[in-house]
Amino acid sequence: MNKEAVGEKTAAMKAQQRKNFIAKYGSLIALIALVIIISLIKPRFLSFINVRNMFRLVSINGLLAVGMTFVCLTGGIDLSVGAVMGCAGMYSAYFAQVAMNQPAIVAIGVGVGVGLVIGVFNGVCVAYLKVPAFVGTLGSMSIAKSLTFLLTDSKPIPNLSESFKFIGGGMIGNVLPIPVIIFAVILLVCFLLLYKTRYGRYVFAVGGNANAARVSGINVKRIIATVYILSGVLSALAGVITSARVTSGVTNTGDGYETDAIAMVVIGGTSLAGGKGRLWGTVVGIMLMTCLSSGLDMLGVGAYYQMLVKGFVVILAVMLDGLSSD
Repeated sequence: MNKEAVGEKTAAMKAQQRKNFIAKYGSLIALIALVIIISLIKPRFLSFINVRNMFRLVSINGLLAVGMTFVCLTGGIDLSVGAVMGCAGMYSAYFAQVAMNQPAIVAIGVGVGVGLVIGVFNGVCVAYLKVPAFVGTLGSMSIAKSLTFLLTDSKPIPNLSESFKFIGGGMIGNVLPIPVIIFAVILLVCFLLLYKTRYGRYVFAVGGNANAARVSGINVKRIIATVYILSGVLSALAGVITSARVTSGVTNTGDGYETDAIAMVVIGGTSLAGGKGRLWGTVVGIMLMTCLSSGLDMLGVGAYYQMLVKGFVVILAVMLDGLSSD
């Protein structure tokens, strides 16, 4: 092999190494750069109160993104997460009204149950009835929104019990918010589930090559169905926490959250084609999008312009995902 060929091979290897490094740590570098830039412009960005508020948002967005990660790892997508979040939040608020005289656990159970039912519906449609994930979850998004509006004829639900509101607004030692604790526990469980169990290996296998997974004896349909169930339950839990935090059930809760969840997952390095991704990367994506939203708020950027920025971020993330797969 001549020197020219050796040089070309070395250059190609270095280029691949740079590509792998960017794919693995690019989102983390972007997060650090974003935090530095915003904190230089607005020093109070890193104040204790603002950081605590950001972690509250992280806990809610994180539940959606973690569930979406499992779905995307199988090569699917769940467009219903925002609608499920809103629907579960409204139904839990309905049962958490002081007039209903129900304990908080009942209201929480009803909300999570709504997510479970819609998750099962999504899983059956996609895994067993062969409905494309995009179409099936788009349909369930419409169904969930309808159920939300029908409950109270689009009216908000006030006067929630204090015990219910605690899970969204309560704190331990006046420092650590309850939603952050809930998210930390869920995240730990999902880490163990994905990386320390046979089920997690099956999720990656199904997303990598469903036919090969089927031949090797994996029940592909069951795995696909369960990731949608998990996504539905976590989305519902996010809705319950949100209703408790804002102290009322609001019909537009969750609107647009599916876009943020997809962005967080893709920014974190999970491929929409399935079979490749990292849960810790999703956490970085959650932090990045939350810091971006908080920073834009501090800079006085309007809500409509923020939607514009987030739209471009989603497109950029998907574009980079496609380029890294080449």
